[in-house]
Amino acid sequence: MKSTSMKIKQGVLFAALLGLPALLSAQNNENLVDNGGFESNTGKAKKLGQIDMATGWKSPTGARADFFLTDAKMPEIGAPKNAYGKEEPKEGENYAGIVGFSFGNKVPRTYLMAKLKTPLKKDMKYCVSFYVSLSEASKYASNQIGANISKKEFGTDQKSSIIDKTHILQQNNKIFNALFGWEKVCGTFVAEGGEKYITIGNFTSDEDTKKENNKKTADIKTQIIAAYYYIDDVSVTLITEDQTCDCGLDEDQNQVSSTIYQKAVVLNDKMKPQEKIEAQGIYFAFGKDRLTQQGMAALDIVAAEMKANPELSINVNGYSDVAEDELAVKKPYYAEMDKKRIAVVTAYLIEKGVSESRIKGSTKGSAEPNPEITESDEEDLKMAKNRRVMITVE
Repeated sequence: MKSTSMKIKQGVLFAALLGLPALLSAQNNENLVDNGGFESNTGKAKKLGQIDMATGWKSPTGARADFFLTDAKMPEIGAPKNAYGKEEPKEGENYAGIVGFSFGNKVPRTYLMAKLKTPLKKDMKYCVSFYVSLSEASKYASNQIGANISKKEFGTDQKSSIIDKTHILQQNNKIFNALFGWEKVCGTFVAEGGEKYITIGNFTSDEDTKKENNKKTADIKTQIIAAYYYIDDVSVTLITEDQTCDCGLDEDQNQVSSTIYQKAVVLNDKMKPQEKIEAQGIYFAFGKDRLTQQGMAALDIVAAEMKANPELSINVNGYSDVAEDELAVKKPYYAEMDKKRIAVVTAYLIEKGVSESRIKGSTKGSAEPNPEITESDEEDLKMAKNRRVMITVE
């Protein structure tokens, strides 16, 4: 005969097993990063280097990350405009900032670290993501911006780089060189069990970090000799074995198109302002609403003509390609790419001093192919020519 205590233990175990699915269900989709959007703060930041004012966040080295707030009293730590440029928050009103790369550690790298709400469970799958945006004041752009998930927290007073395993990287580990808007860094992490901390930054040596020079924009007086990135919307969520981490478009982009078209435009003094404006074309990567360096150069010309001719008004016409619209049916991420592209172009022109009242937007979708497409163009190039914004003078 089984003892009463044995029956009680079995009953407790059975109840625990019954409750496990409910527990996992409750944790599923819950963000285990407290204050992942940097919206909560323990005090008012007054200067750069005060990420510890963001609830739950700190820097694990002697070089401190930054905390930017919409209601900051000091302009250098404001949002959207601050010491390193201008960027609207991805979500909410605040975001953080880190140094991702600098030659020879001339500007020490900085990192963001937070303790998770609960330790990760052995062999369980987690979707880890955050958003990154290169600041305009950056002299460089780099890759290797990722996340480390650890059981123990990093900690040193030295202003040194953390060289360790990068568990989460953007799929192609690309150089993040776009100056406006946000890009998602995302991946799946299978826990060993007991991981408690997420740390964001560059964990790779300078020798193994790819970098490129970043063109100085007209409104930036002095560049920081580093790749400086804004960070927002950090998330760690439990997913089931049969679920995948929705990391956006990179896999689809490789399958559909990886080309960004850019035509050469030759201007001369005989051209009228309207002709100079309408000659510009702004082209995008598949599923992207990020401006390229060539796109920004084209818009700089548009802005200059608009400011020199205050009587002009324009219509910003946004387009998508057929593949984007088809993919949007099953992946909402790709929906309304024409509208998103209009928004980023409009925001850039306003930033350059063009009044919003002089700008109208028209969504065109994929129904109107680019008239510059020729029969000899390969399909990939045809799609690239369609992913565009064209500007007409009213």
